[in-house]
Amino acid sequence: MRLMDSSVGNQWAVWLWSVLLWSGVGLFDATQTVVVMHAEGMHHYWGRLFLTTFLSFAPWFVATPVVLELGRRYPPIHVRPLSTWLIHASACLGVGLFGSGWYALFLSGLNPFAYERQPSFLEHWQSQFFNGVVSTFILYGVILMLGQMLDSKARIAQQQTESARLNEALSRAQLDSLRRQIEPHFLFNALNTVAALVREGRNNAAVGMIAGLSDCLRRVLEGSEKQEVTLGEEMDFLRKYLEIQKLRFADRLIVQIDVPETLYEAQVPSLILQPMVENAIKHGISQRACGGSIRIGASRSDGVLTLRVYNDGPTLPADWESTRSGIGIPNVRTRLQSLYGPDCELRMSNQREGVEVSLSVPFHEGR
Repeated sequence: MRLMDSSVGNQWAVWLWSVLLWSGVGLFDATQTVVVMHAEGMHHYWGRLFLTTFLSFAPWFVATPVVLELGRRYPPIHVRPLSTWLIHASACLGVGLFGSGWYALFLSGLNPFAYERQPSFLEHWQSQFFNGVVSTFILYGVILMLGQMLDSKARIAQQQTESARLNEALSRAQLDSLRRQIEPHFLFNALNTVAALVREGRNNAAVGMIAGLSDCLRRVLEGSEKQEVTLGEEMDFLRKYLEIQKLRFADRLIVQIDVPETLYEAQVPSLILQPMVENAIKHGISQRACGGSIRIGASRSDGVLTLRVYNDGPTLPADWESTRSGIGIPNVRTRLQSLYGPDCELRMSNQREGVEVSLSVPFHEGR
């Protein structure tokens, strides 16, 4: 029903614009004709001439919406099929016959040029048709061309809207995928750690880990519809996640955070830091018997917010891009592209006997 109402509304808009456009053209032409002929000293029935000239454009009130509709149904954008051109040629001749007949009706009935010998209706009709056949074809072609341009613009706008909708859907799908990553093996590791703490009699630590795990899962579920959150919210979640990891790794994991509170209102993609930190733990800290440290930082420069996660674990091999497994970082990269396009950057490189992942996105604060 909404589509039908929209279609009817568009049709009425086309008819209204057609009437307004050709009324303006008719008024201009009628005024110019009367003023010029009067200035040249001609003697005509000026009121009748003005009315006749103005009403001579009335057939285009009706013809324009019809031509536009024919252009949509039979777009003249290819040499073939021949039937398309025959349809438009026939329609153009029909408009010319009707328009010249309409004009001839007023010429023969009102005699605006004050002929002593008034030509008959058929004489006027024949004369006006052949005199105006070229201009009719030109006007018909111009209307077709404008219709195709407007339709093309509307299609482009629709494609852009659809593309934006698909990008949003892709971002949501990526976020859902990332949310599901948090994470079967993370949950299993956390529960295994809880079981180990219970066996060791460290019940308070086990209870604390279960509480932290519960907070993490609640944060994931509550923010399920958000594409962006404040950096402060993201850091709160990350701290809960790190508390669980510290219980798992104990003294083997050292965390340093250097994120100014002045940046806490900046908008960042939801759950963007967790996979970066998890990647550092999985491929860096857990690979070393003595563990290691992770440094998390943030800075702002020239309208760009940069987040960094560094670990002092093993450096990346030369062929790491083709050999490294996992979907966390590729997931992050795909989400960033769908959210920001070319206005973002994700880099992973060896830095000071360790590995750093840096993420740059446009800086903007929440509204």
